[in-house]
Amino acid sequence: MPTEPSPLTLAQLAELAGVSTATVSKVVNGRSEVSSETRAAVEELIRRHGYRRQRRRSMPTSLVELVFHALEGDYPVEITKGVAQVARQHDLTVGISDLHRDHAAGDAWLEGVLRRRPSGVIAVFSGLTETQHEQLARREIPLVLLDPADTPARNIPSVGAGNWNGGLTATHHLLELGHRRIAIITGPDSALSSRARLDGYRTALDMAGVPVDPELIGRGDFFIEGGLAQAHRMLRLPDRPTAIFATNDGQAIGVYHAAHRLGLRIPDDLSVIGFDDMPSVRWAVPPLTTIRQPLTEMAAAATSMLLTLAHGEQLPQTRVELATELVVRESTGPAPLPPA
Repeated sequence: MPTEPSPLTLAQLAELAGVSTATVSKVVNGRSEVSSETRAAVEELIRRHGYRRQRRRSMPTSLVELVFHALEGDYPVEITKGVAQVARQHDLTVGISDLHRDHAAGDAWLEGVLRRRPSGVIAVFSGLTETQHEQLARREIPLVLLDPADTPARNIPSVGAGNWNGGLTATHHLLELGHRRIAIITGPDSALSSRARLDGYRTALDMAGVPVDPELIGRGDFFIEGGLAQAHRMLRLPDRPTAIFATNDGQAIGVYHAAHRLGLRIPDDLSVIGFDDMPSVRWAVPPLTTIRQPLTEMAAAATSMLLTLAHGEQLPQTRVELATELVVRESTGPAPLPPA
């Protein structure tokens, strides 16, 4: 029975590629001073033959790399708290990167990560390409996805929340208050959490026998501006909604601004419910009813998973999902009576 070929050393890779051992080392360690053609050739050889490296310590540096889709609002603050709680217990530093509203990490970011050689990477509401996954894996840098933007590959650990149940609960709360013209402002269509919350909304309406009105589905972006624009459009409809489910708290604040501009009172004329339960929304006027997503706990769980992998241990499960819950405040109330 044929045996699997052994992975190649730096010297063997260099000989096959026709370059120096130092050049191959630069590629392996993510250094930038290598031509794109040489880098591609060496990476292809590593993909085909494998690379035999000297075993390094399970904790190469005292750094956890945390990469965000965007550093805006309370969302990254709550997540950083959870990561920092676990990192402090292990004498680790947290490094933060911002993708500036881009859901995909670029090659320049990855080169920086490979140079820093962190204990691991936590990617928040963002993703990496298959090639980037491979590059991290070859350097034995573990990766955990937190609130993943899309369905993770089976072998990539991830931590999320009960988004479908949260969407169902939010809509059911409004239905119980007598609302039937219930609008939703989603996040990006590409976002896993956005699709799940929308599915929960649709399910709740279907269970109550309330038809889904396409005019009451606003495609947002998880930012205040998107909530403002979509709420302004829907609140000017001839048969406007009496309640709006904004699928994150930022968009709910946008709904507040739209309602104010149109002279509508919350919750007398319009009920509003958000999603996340950021600390600031309890100080909104009126305080926001929302679905609590346990972001700090999710971040702590992701960090614990990452450190388990960094120590070379197996995870008991690669997908962790924490429950969401309804937090009722003053922005939701009974549906207004129709005009006489």
